Amino acid sequence: MLTMHGCKPRTPSQYIQPGKMEDILVDYHIGRAMAQQSDSMEFNTELFLEAVLQKHGVTRADFDSSMVYYYTRADRFDKMYKRIVERLEDKALALGATEGEIGKYSNFNTEGDTANIWAERSAFTLMPMPTHNRFDFTVQVDSTFQLGDSFLLQFMSDFVYQDGLKDGILYVVTNYADTATVSQYRITYSGLAQMRIATSDTMAVTGMHGFFYLGGGTETTSTLRLLFINNIQLIRFHKQHAELKETNSISPADSSQRPEPDTMGNRDTTGKGDQLLPVVGRNATYRVVERHDSVRRKL
Repeated sequence: MLTMHGCKPRTPSQYIQPGKMEDILVDYHIGRAMAQQSDSMEFNTELFLEAVLQKHGVTRADFDSSMVYYYTRADRFDKMYKRIVERLEDKALALGATEGEIGKYSNFNTEGDTANIWAERSAFTLMPMPTHNRFDFTVQVDSTFQLGDSFLLQFMSDFVYQDGLKDGILYVVTNYADTATVSQYRITYSGLAQMRIATSDTMAVTGMHGFFYLGGGTETTSTLRLLFINNIQLIRFHKQHAELKETNSISPADSSQRPEPDTMGNRDTTGKGDQLLPVVGRNATYRVVERHDSVRRKL
């Protein structure tokens, strides 16, 4: 017992201890989610953070140094964030249905004409370092799938970056009997993200799988870079209800809708052919860049 106790990793006293750090980060993410509903997200995020730190009696310097300490110990940090995600999900369930577009399909079961068929974890955190930079998923196909089904995968993304290029990717492969289509989405902004997954009217889907990935992990650094993904939903539309997925689309030819540089200096670099999906939250519209590349290939 003494040997086991001695081997247990300890957090130096100058840093916020794990239990308290989890409490702070739970409140921190709730505050960031509230800030995303306003027109001044960056300003309000700072206000919420200061309020959280005051609540827990922690200075900004202590919080920043503790975040770097845990971040540079990726295994411990990953386990901590898994517990934080579970607590946030419990709080979300206790509060009831979500607001805005992300909650639009929250009450659908897996068997209706419009159904949320996502069965994996609904939230997770990515760090730009192996093996914490990728989340793989598989969608099980059953008898409720029909010919001509279409799909919409939507989620909330939240970048917590000190600096660096925000470069997340969602990659989905849709399988048929002897072919497959590939759909890819670039995640570069915090907010609601939606990707339409094109399917065939003549071939039945036999399987779907894919992954979320966070790039930028080629160098070792203590600079904080996190991508928090939550409230994931994969909405399946039977053919007679497929028109619902088009309600938020804008023609890519409308160049006036392209996003301006954000306050962190990020620009839309995805190029020609992208589409913008206007999403109305409680008080603000978030512009999300979508790259949708469907490639059919023989297996």
